[in-house]
Amino acid sequence: MIRGLYTSASGMLTELTRNDVTSNNLANVNTTGYKKDMAVNSDFAQMLLRRVDDQKQTDISQRPVIGALGTGAIVDEIVTIHEQGQLRESSNPLDLAISGEGYFVVQNDNGTYYTRNGSFTVDSQGYLVTSQGDMVLGQAGPIILGDAGEVAVDGSGNISVNGENIGALRLVTAANPQEMTKVGDSLFTGGQAVDGINGQVKQKFIESSNVNVITEMVNMIATMRAYEANQKIISGHDNSLSQAMDVGRLR
Repeated sequence: MIRGLYTSASGMLTELTRNDVTSNNLANVNTTGYKKDMAVNSDFAQMLLRRVDDQKQTDISQRPVIGALGTGAIVDEIVTIHEQGQLRESSNPLDLAISGEGYFVVQNDNGTYYTRNGSFTVDSQGYLVTSQGDMVLGQAGPIILGDAGEVAVDGSGNISVNGENIGALRLVTAANPQEMTKVGDSLFTGGQAVDGINGQVKQKFIESSNVNVITEMVNMIATMRAYEANQKIISGHDNSLSQAMDVGRLR
């Protein structure tokens, strides 16, 4: 009975984590370049149950097997799904998106990061920056547009202003995207970056979040139902324990 309490409690904790992940996905449904997360669960080791009080077998290991008993669950890891979101057309020439695999490279005081969020702008010093003020890196370092006129970016990331080439975006592909770590603001760090992308840059487009609202709402409903089921099991065990204690007091 006590084992059942712990098993159900571990299930409730697992569902709480899954609910947090789903809630965060829904909160970022309109975040440009956001990649959704998914909680991956794993089971605790199962216990092999044998029949007790079997008069025919004094050796416990020889008693008939009833079956296996689960002993709980845990969230093994939070996996980021790096599939591409929908590309939406805009009128801003500094809005860029990558169609295919790859990342823009940006830099701030804390280091170098990778992002799919290509909603860029020009700061007061003429540098191409993200909406958070991080500098967008080119092949030769931070990109300076100055008092830019007509900006054009081709599919390979080459940038020209008023028809004059001023450099190229630094674009990379992750050897293993699962080795990358989220740091907020649609930025990633870690992993092994390889120069070049398996796709092309599209100007006047931005990449939407890859979160599917309907899917996440269904996941949230399933999570809450599983949580409530474990809650009822704990309540049932608690009532049984209370009745057992009452019987003990009567004796």
